[in-house]
Amino acid sequence: MAELGKRNTLSILNESPHGLYLDGGELGDILLPNAYVPKGVTPNSKIPVFIYLDSEDRLVATTETPLAEVDQFAALKVLEVHDKMGAFLDWGLSKDLLLPFREQKGRVRVGDTRVVRIYVDEASGRIVASEKHARFLSKYRAAYKPQEQVDLIVIGETPLGYKALINSSHIGLLYDNELSEPLNVGDQFKGYINKIRPDGAIDLRRDASGYSRVGPLAERIIEELKNGDGFLGLDDRSPPEQIRETFDVSKKAFKQALGSLYKQRLIQFVDGGVELIKK
Repeated sequence: MAELGKRNTLSILNESPHGLYLDGGELGDILLPNAYVPKGVTPNSKIPVFIYLDSEDRLVATTETPLAEVDQFAALKVLEVHDKMGAFLDWGLSKDLLLPFREQKGRVRVGDTRVVRIYVDEASGRIVASEKHARFLSKYRAAYKPQEQVDLIVIGETPLGYKALINSSHIGLLYDNELSEPLNVGDQFKGYINKIRPDGAIDLRRDASGYSRVGPLAERIIEELKNGDGFLGLDDRSPPEQIRETFDVSKKAFKQALGSLYKQRLIQFVDGGVELIKK
């Protein structure tokens, strides 16, 4: 059976002047408009499609790929603000996604990036977005362990730092004084559990703490050096942004790894970067 707001692989039933009709099971026949019919399809074959509602609330299929599906969180850009309906978000399809006023947190402006949960509204049957994350999160206390790697999405700023979604199931805090650069709402990256407090609050880190990060990072630096014919155009004076872009670690962690390699006499510092010492 086809699922609304999800990717489905559906069988072709028949062809019409408007496109192909696909077998949606209990949802009935679903039209794949001509504009999205891939070349080379044959009768009785199957096509991967995304199912949603058109502007007249009719089921329709598309071969476009959305940035996120129903039951997922996503950071989406605001394209338009309608004074009666709400905000419309770019989710990668020709039809934009509605963020109703009742589901917004704070004033929404065109160009904003908003972290939303995509869901099917039971009252209308439509696919919509919500910024009210709490009702979509786990009701159970987090069972993460210190230093456990997790997927993070930054959802807001606080006086202490930034709130982030953890594995789409809990919310934790990244502290300003432990970050090497500012973050933005919608930033997504791998982070780490620092600790879980007695009240259940979760402290996070952008990078692994202590020297547990040095060994794996040093190995990655050696690999980059080998791939670059023994030269890496980064050193302990390089901008934090450049280091983050290349290795996704803080400058402090990078300097520690370089120091470890230097002490082992595996690298030497040269103009504009570091060089692998040949043995």
